[in-house]
Amino acid sequence: MSAENDNVRFDDGGAAATVAPAQVRNGTPEHAAPAAQSAPAAPAAPRVVFHEASQVGASEKVALGRGLDVGTANLLSVRQGADGDLVVMRERNAFLEIPSQFVGSREMLTKLRVPYVQYKDRLFVLGDAAFNLANMFGNEVRRPMQHGFLAPGEQEAIPMLRFIIHRLLGDPQVEGEDVCFCIPASSIDRDNDTVYHEGIAAGILRKLGYSPRSMNEGHAVVYSSLAEQDFTGIGISCGGGMFNVCVAYKTIPAITFSVARGGDWIDEHVARVMGIPKVRATAIKEGDVNLMDPKTREEEAVVLYYRNLISYVLQNLKQRFQLARDVPQFTDPIEVVVAGGTSLIGGFVEVFAQELKKVQLPIPIAGVRRAEDALSAVVRGCLIAANLSQQPTPKK
Repeated sequence: MSAENDNVRFDDGGAAATVAPAQVRNGTPEHAAPAAQSAPAAPAAPRVVFHEASQVGASEKVALGRGLDVGTANLLSVRQGADGDLVVMRERNAFLEIPSQFVGSREMLTKLRVPYVQYKDRLFVLGDAAFNLANMFGNEVRRPMQHGFLAPGEQEAIPMLRFIIHRLLGDPQVEGEDVCFCIPASSIDRDNDTVYHEGIAAGILRKLGYSPRSMNEGHAVVYSSLAEQDFTGIGISCGGGMFNVCVAYKTIPAITFSVARGGDWIDEHVARVMGIPKVRATAIKEGDVNLMDPKTREEEAVVLYYRNLISYVLQNLKQRFQLARDVPQFTDPIEVVVAGGTSLIGGFVEVFAQELKKVQLPIPIAGVRRAEDALSAVVRGCLIAANLSQQPTPKK
Protein backbone atom coordinates (compact mmCIF):
# COMPACT_ATOMS: atom_id res chain seq x y z
CA MET A 1 0.00 0.00 0.00
CA SER A 2 1.02 3.60 -0.45
CA ALA A 3 0.73 6.50 1.97
CA GLU A 4 1.54 9.39 -0.35
CA ASN A 5 -0.30 12.76 -0.47
CA ASP A 6 -1.74 12.31 3.01
CA ASN A 7 -2.86 15.87 3.72
CA VAL A 8 -5.53 17.80 1.75
CA ARG A 9 -6.47 21.26 2.99
CA PHE A 10 -9.61 23.20 2.07
CA ASP A 11 -9.20 26.90 1.29
CA ASP A 12 -11.88 29.54 1.90
CA GLY A 13 -13.24 29.13 -1.60
CA GLY A 14 -13.91 25.45 -1.09
CA ALA A 15 -11.11 24.18 -3.28
CA ALA A 16 -8.91 21.34 -2.09
CA ALA A 17 -5.14 21.56 -2.18
CA THR A 18 -2.68 18.78 -1.40
CA VAL A 19 -0.07 19.67 1.21
CA ALA A 20 3.10 17.74 1.95
CA PRO A 21 3.26 16.10 5.38
CA ALA A 22 4.82 18.14 8.17
CA GLN A 23 8.51 17.60 8.75
CA VAL A 24 9.04 15.44 11.79
CA ARG A 25 11.98 15.72 14.15
CA ASN A 26 12.36 13.45 17.16
CA GLY A 27 8.83 12.22 16.59
CA THR A 28 7.20 15.68 16.79
CA PRO A 29 6.02 17.83 13.85
CA GLU A 30 8.15 20.97 13.60
CA HIS A 31 5.11 23.22 13.29
CA ALA A 32 3.37 21.61 16.27
CA ALA A 33 1.66 23.95 18.68
CA PRO A 34 1.26 23.07 22.36
CA ALA A 35 -2.05 21.53 23.35
CA ALA A 36 -4.59 23.81 24.98
CA GLN A 37 -4.55 23.86 28.76
CA SER A 38 -8.12 22.63 28.93
CA ALA A 39 -7.21 19.32 27.29
CA PRO A 40 -5.65 16.37 29.14
CA ALA A 41 -1.88 16.46 29.03
CA ALA A 42 -0.87 14.19 26.16
CA PRO A 43 2.62 12.70 26.24
CA ALA A 44 5.19 14.07 23.82
CA ALA A 45 5.09 12.14 20.58
CA PRO A 46 7.71 9.39 20.85
CA ARG A 47 9.21 7.36 18.05
CA VAL A 48 6.98 4.48 16.92
CA VAL A 49 8.82 1.21 16.28
CA PHE A 50 7.08 -1.82 14.78
CA HIS A 51 8.13 -5.29 15.88
CA GLU A 52 7.08 -8.79 15.04
CA ALA A 53 5.27 -10.45 17.91
CA SER A 54 8.23 -12.72 18.59
CA GLN A 55 10.87 -9.96 18.64
CA VAL A 56 10.19 -8.49 22.09
CA GLY A 57 11.03 -10.75 24.96
CA ALA A 58 8.95 -11.01 28.10
CA SER A 59 11.96 -9.96 30.18
CA GLU A 60 12.42 -6.62 28.39
CA LYS A 61 11.76 -3.66 30.65
CA VAL A 62 8.83 -1.54 29.51
CA ALA A 63 6.59 1.03 31.15
CA LEU A 64 3.37 -0.14 32.71
CA GLY A 65 0.18 0.19 30.69
CA ARG A 66 -0.70 -1.26 27.30
CA GLY A 67 -2.91 -0.40 24.37
CA LEU A 68 -4.70 -3.03 22.30
CA ASP A 69 -6.47 -2.60 18.96
CA VAL A 70 -8.88 -5.51 18.49
CA GLY A 71 -9.48 -5.08 14.77
CA THR A 72 -11.25 -7.32 12.29
CA ALA A 73 -8.26 -7.58 9.95
CA ASN A 74 -5.37 -6.76 12.30
CA LEU A 75 -4.61 -6.92 16.00
CA LEU A 76 -2.08 -4.43 17.37
CA SER A 77 -0.56 -3.89 20.78
CA VAL A 78 1.61 -1.03 22.01
CA ARG A 79 3.75 -0.44 25.07
CA GLN A 80 6.30 2.21 25.93
CA GLY A 81 9.85 0.92 26.15
CA ALA A 82 12.45 1.97 28.68
CA ASP A 83 14.00 4.28 26.07
CA GLY A 84 10.68 6.08 25.53
CA ASP A 85 9.96 4.54 22.13
CA LEU A 86 6.52 3.09 21.49
CA VAL A 87 6.87 -0.60 20.66
CA VAL A 88 4.00 -1.59 18.37
CA MET A 89 3.36 -5.21 17.43
CA ARG A 90 0.90 -6.33 14.78
CA GLU A 91 -0.60 -9.65 13.79
CA ARG A 92 -3.24 -10.40 11.20
CA ASN A 93 -6.45 -11.52 12.89
CA ALA A 94 -6.69 -14.85 11.12
CA PHE A 95 -5.94 -18.54 11.53
CA LEU A 96 -5.77 -21.66 9.40
CA GLU A 97 -6.11 -25.27 10.51
CA ILE A 98 -3.29 -27.58 9.43
CA PRO A 99 -4.70 -30.66 7.62
CA SER A 100 -4.48 -33.83 9.70
CA GLN A 101 -1.92 -35.44 7.35
CA PHE A 102 0.52 -32.61 8.17
CA VAL A 103 0.04 -32.60 11.94
CA GLY A 104 3.35 -34.40 12.40
CA SER A 105 5.20 -31.46 10.83
CA ARG A 106 5.06 -29.23 13.91
CA GLU A 107 8.84 -29.50 14.29
CA MET A 108 9.21 -28.06 10.81
CA LEU A 109 6.79 -25.23 11.65
CA THR A 110 8.85 -24.44 14.74
CA LYS A 111 12.08 -24.49 12.75
CA LEU A 112 10.58 -22.12 10.17
CA ARG A 113 9.28 -19.87 12.99
CA VAL A 114 5.71 -20.21 11.78
CA PRO A 115 3.41 -19.27 14.68
CA TYR A 116 1.03 -22.09 15.53
CA VAL A 117 -0.90 -23.45 18.48
CA GLN A 118 -2.31 -26.83 19.39
CA TYR A 119 -5.95 -26.75 20.39
CA LYS A 120 -8.05 -29.87 21.01
CA ASP A 121 -5.49 -32.11 19.30
CA ARG A 122 -5.47 -29.91 16.20
CA LEU A 123 -2.84 -27.50 14.92
CA PHE A 124 -3.66 -23.96 13.85
CA VAL A 125 -1.33 -21.50 12.12
CA LEU A 126 -1.91 -17.93 13.31
CA GLY A 127 -1.73 -14.45 11.84
CA ASP A 128 0.10 -13.44 8.69
CA ALA A 129 1.49 -16.93 8.23
CA ALA A 130 -2.07 -18.27 7.96
CA PHE A 131 -2.93 -15.63 5.35
CA ASN A 132 0.20 -16.35 3.32
CA LEU A 133 -0.40 -20.11 3.35
CA ALA A 134 -4.03 -19.65 2.37
CA ASN A 135 -3.09 -17.32 -0.49
CA MET A 136 -0.45 -19.79 -1.69
CA PHE A 137 -2.90 -22.69 -1.86
CA GLY A 138 -5.98 -20.72 -2.92
CA ASN A 139 -7.81 -21.35 0.36
CA GLU A 140 -9.66 -18.91 2.58
CA VAL A 141 -8.38 -18.11 6.06
CA ARG A 142 -10.68 -18.36 9.02
CA ARG A 143 -11.35 -15.17 10.94
CA PRO A 144 -12.19 -14.76 14.64
CA MET A 145 -14.01 -11.52 13.82
CA GLN A 146 -16.42 -10.29 11.18
CA HIS A 147 -17.70 -6.75 10.60
CA GLY A 148 -15.86 -5.52 13.69
CA PHE A 149 -17.32 -8.10 16.06
CA LEU A 150 -16.74 -11.73 17.02
CA ALA A 151 -17.77 -13.98 14.13
CA PRO A 152 -20.99 -15.68 15.31
CA GLY A 153 -20.50 -18.84 13.21
CA GLU A 154 -16.83 -19.42 14.04
CA GLN A 155 -16.56 -22.00 16.82
CA GLU A 156 -12.84 -21.40 17.42
CA ALA A 157 -13.15 -17.60 17.38
CA ILE A 158 -12.65 -17.00 21.10
CA PRO A 159 -9.73 -19.39 21.73
CA MET A 160 -7.90 -18.23 18.57
CA LEU A 161 -8.42 -14.59 19.52
CA ARG A 162 -7.05 -15.36 22.99
CA PHE A 163 -3.94 -17.02 21.51
CA ILE A 164 -3.22 -14.05 19.23
CA ILE A 165 -3.79 -11.48 21.99
CA HIS A 166 -1.46 -13.37 24.33
CA ARG A 167 1.15 -13.54 21.56
CA LEU A 168 0.98 -9.75 21.22
CA LEU A 169 0.75 -8.74 24.89
CA GLY A 170 2.60 -11.49 26.66
CA ASP A 171 2.15 -11.78 30.42
CA PRO A 172 1.54 -8.63 32.50
CA GLN A 173 4.54 -7.13 34.27
CA VAL A 174 2.45 -6.79 37.40
CA GLU A 175 -0.85 -8.41 38.22
CA GLY A 176 -3.67 -6.19 37.07
CA GLU A 177 -1.61 -4.08 34.65
CA ASP A 178 -3.92 -1.70 32.77
CA VAL A 179 -4.84 -2.40 29.16
CA CYS A 180 -7.10 -0.07 27.21
CA PHE A 181 -8.65 -1.85 24.23
CA CYS A 182 -10.80 -0.45 21.45
CA ILE A 183 -14.41 -1.35 20.77
CA PRO A 184 -16.58 -0.37 17.81
CA ALA A 185 -19.43 2.07 18.09
CA SER A 186 -22.96 0.83 17.53
CA SER A 187 -23.60 0.19 13.86
CA ILE A 188 -26.27 2.17 12.05
CA ASP A 189 -26.76 -0.54 9.42
CA ARG A 190 -26.36 -3.82 11.32
CA ASP A 191 -27.73 -5.18 14.59
CA ASN A 192 -24.47 -5.83 16.44
CA ASP A 193 -24.18 -6.78 20.10
CA THR A 194 -21.50 -4.48 21.49
CA VAL A 195 -22.13 -5.72 25.05
CA TYR A 196 -21.20 -9.32 24.25
CA HIS A 197 -18.16 -8.36 22.15
CA GLU A 198 -16.80 -6.00 24.80
CA GLY A 199 -17.43 -8.55 27.55
CA ILE A 200 -15.59 -11.35 25.74
CA ALA A 201 -12.56 -9.17 24.97
CA ALA A 202 -12.43 -7.91 28.56
CA GLY A 203 -12.76 -11.48 29.85
CA ILE A 204 -9.80 -12.65 27.74
CA LEU A 205 -7.66 -9.84 29.14
CA ARG A 206 -8.67 -10.56 32.74
CA LYS A 207 -7.76 -14.23 32.33
CA LEU A 208 -4.34 -13.11 31.08
CA GLY A 209 -3.92 -11.08 34.28
CA TYR A 210 -4.69 -7.58 32.99
CA SER A 211 -7.16 -4.92 34.11
CA PRO A 212 -9.12 -4.00 30.96
CA ARG A 213 -10.95 -0.84 30.03
CA SER A 214 -12.56 -0.05 26.69
CA MET A 215 -12.51 2.93 24.35
CA ASN A 216 -14.36 3.76 21.15
CA GLU A 217 -12.18 3.31 18.03
CA GLY A 218 -12.89 6.70 16.50
CA HIS A 219 -12.35 8.37 19.87
CA ALA A 220 -8.93 6.69 20.07
CA VAL A 221 -7.99 8.35 16.75
CA VAL A 222 -8.93 11.71 18.27
CA TYR A 223 -6.67 11.04 21.28
CA SER A 224 -3.66 10.03 19.17
CA SER A 225 -3.98 12.53 16.29
CA LEU A 226 -5.76 15.72 17.39
CA ALA A 227 -3.80 16.88 20.44
CA GLU A 228 -2.64 20.00 18.60
CA GLN A 229 -6.28 20.85 17.87
CA ASP A 230 -7.30 20.60 21.55
CA PHE A 231 -8.70 17.12 20.82
CA THR A 232 -11.43 18.68 18.69
CA GLY A 233 -12.29 17.31 15.27
CA ILE A 234 -13.44 14.16 13.49
CA GLY A 235 -11.55 10.89 13.91
CA ILE A 236 -12.36 8.02 11.56
CA SER A 237 -10.95 4.54 12.01
CA CYS A 238 -11.02 2.79 8.62
CA GLY A 239 -10.79 -0.89 9.47
CA GLY A 240 -11.25 -4.20 7.80
CA GLY A 241 -14.71 -4.87 9.21
CA MET A 242 -16.16 -1.39 9.65
CA PHE A 243 -15.55 2.34 9.65
CA ASN A 244 -15.84 3.99 13.08
CA VAL A 245 -16.55 7.72 13.31
CA CYS A 246 -16.19 10.06 16.28
CA VAL A 247 -16.89 13.79 16.29
CA ALA A 248 -15.26 15.19 19.43
CA TYR A 249 -15.15 18.58 21.13
CA LYS A 250 -12.26 19.01 23.58
CA THR A 251 -12.00 15.21 24.08
CA ILE A 252 -15.76 14.79 24.62
CA PRO A 253 -17.50 12.63 21.95
CA ALA A 254 -20.46 14.47 20.44
CA ILE A 255 -21.34 11.97 17.70
CA THR A 256 -20.19 8.36 17.44
CA PHE A 257 -21.35 5.66 15.05
CA SER A 258 -20.02 2.92 12.82
CA VAL A 259 -20.98 1.38 9.50
CA ALA A 260 -20.64 -2.36 8.96
CA ARG A 261 -18.54 -1.89 5.85
CA GLY A 262 -14.78 -1.76 5.57
CA GLY A 263 -11.88 -3.37 3.79
CA ASP A 264 -13.53 -6.81 3.90
CA TRP A 265 -16.64 -5.39 2.24
CA ILE A 266 -14.46 -4.08 -0.59
CA ASP A 267 -12.68 -7.44 -0.92
CA GLU A 268 -15.95 -9.38 -1.04
CA HIS A 269 -17.44 -7.23 -3.79
CA VAL A 270 -14.26 -7.09 -5.87
CA ALA A 271 -13.95 -10.87 -5.62
CA ARG A 272 -17.56 -11.35 -6.68
CA VAL A 273 -17.54 -9.05 -9.71
CA MET A 274 -14.08 -10.17 -10.86
CA GLY A 275 -14.69 -13.87 -10.25
CA ILE A 276 -11.58 -14.33 -8.07
CA PRO A 277 -11.06 -15.72 -4.54
CA LYS A 278 -11.50 -13.18 -1.78
CA VAL A 279 -7.96 -13.75 -0.52
CA ARG A 280 -6.72 -12.79 -4.01
CA ALA A 281 -8.83 -9.61 -3.98
CA THR A 282 -7.29 -8.73 -0.59
CA ALA A 283 -3.79 -9.22 -1.99
CA ILE A 284 -4.57 -6.93 -4.96
CA LYS A 285 -6.00 -4.22 -2.69
CA GLU A 286 -3.00 -4.41 -0.37
CA GLY A 287 -0.56 -4.24 -3.29
CA ASP A 288 0.76 -1.15 -5.05
CA VAL A 289 -2.65 0.32 -5.93
CA ASN A 290 -3.43 4.05 -6.21
CA LEU A 291 -7.09 5.05 -6.18
CA MET A 292 -6.27 8.03 -8.40
CA ASP A 293 -4.54 5.91 -11.04
CA PRO A 294 -5.87 2.33 -11.41
CA LYS A 295 -3.94 0.13 -13.86
CA THR A 296 -6.12 -2.96 -14.30
CA ARG A 297 -9.80 -3.97 -14.28
CA GLU A 298 -9.35 -5.39 -10.79
CA GLU A 299 -7.86 -2.11 -9.56
CA GLU A 300 -10.71 -0.17 -11.19
CA ALA A 301 -13.14 -2.33 -9.23
CA VAL A 302 -11.20 -1.55 -6.03
CA VAL A 303 -11.51 2.19 -6.78
CA LEU A 304 -15.24 1.92 -7.45
CA TYR A 305 -15.98 0.24 -4.13
CA TYR A 306 -13.64 2.51 -2.17
CA ARG A 307 -15.50 5.58 -3.49
CA ASN A 308 -18.84 3.99 -2.74
CA LEU A 309 -17.79 3.17 0.83
CA ILE A 310 -16.36 6.64 1.55
CA SER A 311 -19.49 8.31 0.14
CA TYR A 312 -21.68 6.00 2.24
CA VAL A 313 -19.82 6.93 5.45
CA LEU A 314 -19.96 10.66 4.74
CA GLN A 315 -23.64 10.65 3.82
CA ASN A 316 -24.40 8.93 7.13
CA LEU A 317 -22.18 11.41 8.99
CA LYS A 318 -24.17 14.28 7.49
CA GLN A 319 -27.39 12.58 8.56
CA ARG A 320 -26.05 12.12 12.12
CA PHE A 321 -25.42 15.86 12.32
CA GLN A 322 -28.94 16.58 11.12
CA LEU A 323 -30.53 14.21 13.64
CA ALA A 324 -28.32 14.90 16.65
CA ARG A 325 -29.25 17.28 19.44
CA ASP A 326 -26.91 19.41 21.54
CA VAL A 327 -24.06 19.20 19.04
CA PRO A 328 -21.35 21.76 19.89
CA GLN A 329 -21.10 24.81 17.65
CA PHE A 330 -17.89 24.46 15.66
CA THR A 331 -17.17 28.08 14.79
CA ASP A 332 -13.63 27.37 13.57
CA PRO A 333 -12.91 24.84 10.82
CA ILE A 334 -12.05 21.40 12.18
CA GLU A 335 -9.87 18.65 10.77
CA VAL A 336 -10.87 15.19 9.63
CA VAL A 337 -8.25 12.56 10.48
CA VAL A 338 -8.44 9.11 8.90
CA ALA A 339 -6.54 6.11 10.21
CA GLY A 340 -6.49 2.35 10.01
CA GLY A 341 -5.28 -0.20 7.49
CA THR A 342 -8.00 0.50 4.93
CA SER A 343 -6.84 4.14 4.70
CA LEU A 344 -3.29 3.20 3.68
CA ILE A 345 -4.01 2.64 0.01
CA GLY A 346 -2.53 5.25 -2.33
CA GLY A 347 -4.87 8.15 -3.17
CA PHE A 348 -7.21 7.50 -0.23
CA VAL A 349 -7.01 11.02 1.20
CA GLU A 350 -7.51 12.64 -2.23
CA VAL A 351 -10.59 10.51 -2.94
CA PHE A 352 -11.92 11.13 0.58
CA ALA A 353 -11.53 14.90 0.08
CA GLN A 354 -13.35 14.74 -3.27
CA GLU A 355 -16.29 12.85 -1.77
CA LEU A 356 -16.34 15.16 1.26
CA LYS A 357 -16.75 18.21 -0.99
CA LYS A 358 -19.81 16.58 -2.57
CA VAL A 359 -21.52 15.93 0.78
CA GLN A 360 -21.16 19.45 2.26
CA LEU A 361 -21.26 18.78 5.97
CA PRO A 362 -23.04 21.43 8.08
CA ILE A 363 -19.80 22.39 9.88
CA PRO A 364 -16.64 24.09 8.57
CA ILE A 365 -13.88 21.64 7.57
CA ALA A 366 -10.23 22.71 7.50
CA GLY A 367 -9.04 19.66 5.61
CA VAL A 368 -8.49 15.93 5.59
CA ARG A 369 -5.29 14.18 6.60
CA ARG A 370 -4.08 10.71 7.25
CA ALA A 371 -2.84 10.10 10.78
CA GLU A 372 0.89 9.65 11.19
CA ASP A 373 1.59 5.93 11.50
CA ALA A 374 -2.03 5.41 10.49
CA LEU A 375 -2.03 1.68 11.19
CA SER A 376 -1.12 2.27 14.85
CA ALA A 377 -3.22 5.42 15.45
CA VAL A 378 -6.04 3.59 17.24
CA VAL A 379 -3.78 1.53 19.48
CA ARG A 380 -1.67 4.58 20.36
CA GLY A 381 -4.84 6.42 21.37
CA CYS A 382 -5.70 3.47 23.59
CA LEU A 383 -2.27 3.68 25.23
CA ILE A 384 -2.76 7.39 25.94
CA ALA A 385 -6.08 6.56 27.61
CA ALA A 386 -4.45 3.74 29.61
CA ASN A 387 -1.68 6.06 30.80
CA LEU A 388 -4.16 8.76 31.81
CA SER A 389 -6.11 6.22 33.86
CA GLN A 390 -2.91 5.32 35.76
CA GLN A 391 -2.07 8.90 36.70
CA PRO A 392 -2.81 9.58 40.38
CA THR A 393 -5.75 11.81 41.15
CA PRO A 394 -4.56 15.23 42.38
CA LYS A 395 -5.17 15.77 46.08
CA LYS A 396 -7.57 18.58 46.93
